[in-house]
Amino acid sequence: MDGQTFSVVLGVLAAAAAGLWAWRRWHPLSFWYGIGYPIRIVRVFLTWRAVAAGCKLTRSKRAFRVTLDALPVVGPAARSAAQVVEYKRRVRRVDVEQAPRLGLMLPTPYGWRLRVKLHDGQIPEDYAKAAERLAHAWRVHGVSVLEHKPGRITLLATRRDPLVHITPSGGDSGELLVVRLGRLENGEPWLIDFRTVPHWMNVGATQSGKSNLCNAIIKALAPQPVALVGFDLKGGVEFTPYQPRLSARATNRKESVDLLGDLVGEVENRMALCRAHGARNVWRLPEELRPMPIVALVDEVAELFLMADKSEKDEVSRTGVALLRIAQLGRAFAVYLIVCGQRIGSDLGPGVTALRAQLSGRICHRVNDPETANMALGDLDPAALDAARLIPAEAPGVAILAGQDGSWHRARSEYVSEEAAEAAAYAYAALAPAWDDLIGRDLTAAA
Repeated sequence: MDGQTFSVVLGVLAAAAAGLWAWRRWHPLSFWYGIGYPIRIVRVFLTWRAVAAGCKLTRSKRAFRVTLDALPVVGPAARSAAQVVEYKRRVRRVDVEQAPRLGLMLPTPYGWRLRVKLHDGQIPEDYAKAAERLAHAWRVHGVSVLEHKPGRITLLATRRDPLVHITPSGGDSGELLVVRLGRLENGEPWLIDFRTVPHWMNVGATQSGKSNLCNAIIKALAPQPVALVGFDLKGGVEFTPYQPRLSARATNRKESVDLLGDLVGEVENRMALCRAHGARNVWRLPEELRPMPIVALVDEVAELFLMADKSEKDEVSRTGVALLRIAQLGRAFAVYLIVCGQRIGSDLGPGVTALRAQLSGRICHRVNDPETANMALGDLDPAALDAARLIPAEAPGVAILAGQDGSWHRARSEYVSEEAAEAAAYAYAALAPAWDDLIGRDLTAAA
């Protein structure tokens, strides 16, 4: 039994086991696991050579083939009525198109995973470029390169769009500073880990899902031992319902400058504490000395940088410097930023461009102008920028996500109403530390 046949047999056995499990529990996926997937696995393996050739994934290989050559018979043995042909076997070297070797194919709720062994000279980007062709050949919604290691990749095929219906998950991931917001296009959960990617940019037009994402983040972080800080430049109307869970809130530029100054001072205090204990960040400190993480949400960041006249230039400059310092130093000292806005462009000033360079996490919903999308995704991948421009208005919550694993994904946040986020804010109001107590105690003295 060769490797390809062994992979088919293992895949069918896996489908049979999954189908039996689903059937015994009357699971809605029982038809897919029991009938649909075995049919797909046979079709994929039987048509792989033609599909790979059509997607330009094959390579020419010199091989020996036995051929039958026709030789005319001459002389006394030839008949007058018809020419007699004698066939002689010959071994010749010919060019053969060889498809990449397939590995194990396993089912998923939305499709299947397929391992592929790369030809010499191939890279995962070759398969990413051919993903749309593979999707049409396999009659599925999409194909993506899920993971790879030297010489091998794993293709993920999804039968239908996982972003059409998002099942509420509650946002609780069970880990500190990790929130579950929705689902990725490949069917995996959409997780944000602030300890891995500390600062995020969230852009989107009105009714694009940007505010819903903030609701989801507040609801997910409310039960965790973290301090939440809000910069609500809409006069306080966005974050007022969540006031019980917020430790501090600024509603205009002057209050924002003061609050940002407090945050910078807190970062410096934590820096001194780490220096006193020889720790490079707060996570290396003893647990009893470790300060509480702070997550700051900035709504409508453009309001912080807009100037009506030159008299506001000093406030704008102080605001930009403070935000930039927090973005540069915050990760090591557990101070994290989520910067939101409908319109973020270089015309707001050099402070915005410098801040954007420090926000490694990017979330781009449907936007009204191409410059905002370019500000969020233009320096990452041109394909991500094109995908952001194709987000339809009738799909609120759909966004292009970049930052967690170095690649970009289409994602959709689950719907979290203002009432649900407000209920979470009131339910966990006791976890919100007083702002004066949080920044007023002398950490170095406590050490």
